[in-house]
Amino acid sequence: TTEGLDIVLVIDTSGSMRALDFEINGERRSRLDVVKNVVGKFIHERKIDRLGLVIFGSEAYTMAPLTLDHDVLHFFLNNVEIGMAGEKTAVGDALATAVSRLKELDSKNRVAILLTDGENTAGRLSPEVALETAKQFKVKVYTIAMGTNGLVPVPDRGGFFSRSQVTVDTTLLKKIAQETGGKFFNAIDM
Repeated sequence: TTEGLDIVLVIDTSGSMRALDFEINGERRSRLDVVKNVVGKFIHERKIDRLGLVIFGSEAYTMAPLTLDHDVLHFFLNNVEIGMAGEKTAVGDALATAVSRLKELDSKNRVAILLTDGENTAGRLSPEVALETAKQFKVKVYTIAMGTNGLVPVPDRGGFFSRSQVTVDTTLLKKIAQETGGKFFNAIDM
């Protein structure tokens, strides 16, 4: 027998995830496209872990509870779209939602993986309050900063492009990871 991890994947679907600051096979891709690609591979590799999926924008909600049925997770992941939870970024609410999925489990290995551009612009809970809740329930949070700071092409809903100033709050993401015993990663460096 083996003991797997309980992992909630927390995916930012806010409007800022439209930014095209990644390139895959010579083609500009959005932050969310890259997240879905990486998370899909991650799900495939985690055969014995229970995985769940939380998405967030202006609101945060559980898209898939913890499960060993990774096929259903792939189904839900394929249906994740930018703006489906609102255009803003509620990092605190998202982290609190993930912790609520993990806190009652009789598990030694409770993990949340937060994939976001990390600039909190909405929500009822601040990231700092959610961080304290994660620490209280011993949830390790691994944070992955998606994107770069600066001017990047961003499509609007009509398909037109403009160059917009975007920022990634790496300070917040580093703090969340460090204080919960997780690690911080920058997707640009991966």
